[in-house]
Amino acid sequence: MAEEAGPGSRLDRITMPVGKSLTKRILAVNLIPLLVLAGSLFFLDSYRRQLLDERFKLARIEAQITAEALAGATTERQEALLSQIGREQSMRLRMYDAEGKLIADSFALAAPSFAFDDPVAEPFFEDLARWTDNAVNIVTGAPSAPRYVEPESTDAEAWPELVRVRQQGLSQIELRRAPDDTPVINAAAPVGLNGAALLTTRNATDITQAVRNARSSLMTIILLALFLSTILSLYLASTIIEPLRRLVSATQRVRLGRERDIEVPRMQERGDEIGLLARAVSDMTATLRHRIDAVESFAADVAHEIKNPLASLRSATESMPKIDDPELRAQLVDIAAHDVRRIDRLVSEISEASRIDAELSRAIFEQVDMTELFSNVVARKLERGETRGCTIEIEPDGLPATVMGVPIRLERVAENLIDNAVSFSPQGGRIVISVTNAEGRVEVRVSDQGPGIPVDEREKVFRRFHSHRPENESFGNHSGLGLAIGRTIAEAHDGTLRVEDAPPFLGGACLVLELPAAKPAPRKGE
Repeated sequence: MAEEAGPGSRLDRITMPVGKSLTKRILAVNLIPLLVLAGSLFFLDSYRRQLLDERFKLARIEAQITAEALAGATTERQEALLSQIGREQSMRLRMYDAEGKLIADSFALAAPSFAFDDPVAEPFFEDLARWTDNAVNIVTGAPSAPRYVEPESTDAEAWPELVRVRQQGLSQIELRRAPDDTPVINAAAPVGLNGAALLTTRNATDITQAVRNARSSLMTIILLALFLSTILSLYLASTIIEPLRRLVSATQRVRLGRERDIEVPRMQERGDEIGLLARAVSDMTATLRHRIDAVESFAADVAHEIKNPLASLRSATESMPKIDDPELRAQLVDIAAHDVRRIDRLVSEISEASRIDAELSRAIFEQVDMTELFSNVVARKLERGETRGCTIEIEPDGLPATVMGVPIRLERVAENLIDNAVSFSPQGGRIVISVTNAEGRVEVRVSDQGPGIPVDEREKVFRRFHSHRPENESFGNHSGLGLAIGRTIAEAHDGTLRVEDAPPFLGGACLVLELPAAKPAPRKGE
């Protein structure tokens, strides 16, 4: 049973396949570069490493310069320098003698110039920042520095960097981390030549803050770009996906429904490819509807045309047993035979008309000389006596009249045109067939001395089952499909078939077959 279009019907349940939506693809394409950019957050570790390397060099130079200043100075001068440098540079400086004993500490000589932050007392945002730092270090595989812990012993042996200085006589750098995970840089350098050493300690919180600031700025840019990209992606999706959804919905409703008022939106306001697609789909839908209407009309015409001879045949066969008069029975037999021939002719013509398009779409075109083709058709008709005594003249212009086409189909057009001219010409009339080639078009004009075709009737003669025939012609001898088939074949060959006035010396109708001339074959060597 056919499904009706109405509320809750199949037509109201048309949906787009969500899993294959282009909206997600557009968003993905626009967001992937941003995700790649977000991955650059992890490469800030290299920035931190670079800052540390620069600070290592600075700490080494500071330790060496300070050690040189301390070498040879008096104890009072050494203590003054340690206090001043520690206070001005926010460092802790400790000096050890040749036996490794602590002899001066800037934190003991003056108030400490810095103190490690207590992570327990810091606000939540600092905890979140430390968590982010640690997560990045884990992902990037950055080595974790040991914790900075003040040793219980005050001797130089408690510091590995001082041990190496006393052994090698070269300045040393050691990295540790404070309780709040900020870097602590220790620099050790020899003081003079008697084995004394200097240890500087700096809490480089500015490095951590610089990395966090860079990460925060980059994250802000990424989030802003993400927001703008999402908005633009959704806008792009709305300008592409929504029109496509409308097209899909309309075409599915056209396919599933029978409402004649369903129209595919043409989107005239859009000049882009979506608009071109919408108009192409709309035109295609209109063409399909036209073809469907033509098929339905053709089927109705076929039923009507076959019904008439069938009714006559039925009347004759039903009346035959009731009639005893041999002469009247013979008339009924003639009527029945005529109706059978008429039905057979109709079925043959209808079958040919319905398969012409399909056959021509698969046919291989070849060169056809139209002068020769019409001459052969005329010769056969004269031989079979099918011209009713008419004189048929062929007048070529002397130029090649070769076209590309299917010979058997072009012969059918020629036969239909000549049959039409013979039917409307008076007994023994004159028919002139002129063949010309001008501007790449071959024209074959078939003119007769018949009554002609009024201007307002010239398109009607190409309709299927057109029934206007000459008064002297027996009823039912033609199906009314000849000229319709001829025009179909002409158009399939990129040509036309039309009606014009015949030359004045004839005064009848003129049917003009126009086809594109075949291009001359290239010569050898070209």
